[in-house]
Amino acid sequence: MEIRCREILAAASEQEVSDLYLQVATERMYRKYNDVYRAYELCMNDWNQTCYRLLLRMMDIGSNKEAYTKLSETITYRHIMREAHSLPNLEALLLCGSGLLYRYAEDDYTVDIKERWNHLANKYRLSSMRMTDWDLTTIRPYNHPVLRISQLANLLHHEEFIVNRTVACNSAKDIEELFCVEASEYWSNHAFAQGVNLDFPKRIGKAKSHLLGINLVVPMRAAYLQSIGSGPKDIHAENMELLRQIPAEDNRYTRQWQHIGSKPKNALESQAIIQITTEYCLRGRCAECPLMAIGR
Repeated sequence: MEIRCREILAAASEQEVSDLYLQVATERMYRKYNDVYRAYELCMNDWNQTCYRLLLRMMDIGSNKEAYTKLSETITYRHIMREAHSLPNLEALLLCGSGLLYRYAEDDYTVDIKERWNHLANKYRLSSMRMTDWDLTTIRPYNHPVLRISQLANLLHHEEFIVNRTVACNSAKDIEELFCVEASEYWSNHAFAQGVNLDFPKRIGKAKSHLLGINLVVPMRAAYLQSIGSGPKDIHAENMELLRQIPAEDNRYTRQWQHIGSKPKNALESQAIIQITTEYCLRGRCAECPLMAIGR
């Protein structure tokens, strides 16, 4: 951030800064809404497959994003719903479908899951991904794909459609209750990566659930409810209020702003900060930046 930005923020009133954040967060959210609509088209106008695809894709925003997307295409939501009554069957579909379970030694659990996969793969004519589709070298233990996939199996082990459960979230607490699920007990006492200390929670934490709230729940609510003509009259305004309930993100962009005396209080403000930084500062679009309008 240039010194001019620091001076503008220091001179701005609290209302001016609040209005700025709302304007720029709105800009960012409408982009996310459009991303959902594009995913909907890719999923042949199937809202549940869209939500499922985006959920898996957002489990890792780094090197495994495309692998999770491929998994959502290999094991579709149609397959998930047909086996949703059985958690072991869901683990078989997702863990074996990902190709990752084959890197583990055989024991009672892995043998059972592989046998279930053989039956389900024949039933639905499925083929598994390759282990080489995944990056297992640069990830932290709590973000390991095997752990995340086991958590996803528990999340999807539910008779209600995933899109309905997602758009029903009206508060940060709802989001936490939806996504803060545990991996299967097996992975609490079996290493899923070499040299990993197993002494940490095997659930999706609040920080991850809040990111899913920002990047999945909020845009999915707007796109889906608008498409079916349901929900509140001003869905976007309700979404902005939901963002205000979610804690602010902590990343390299928000930390830069803290250094110039602007610490975000909630997810609406952190999304605005990310939007200004990535779409204006880093692109050299200072003359177009809404922040500069305050100083004119």
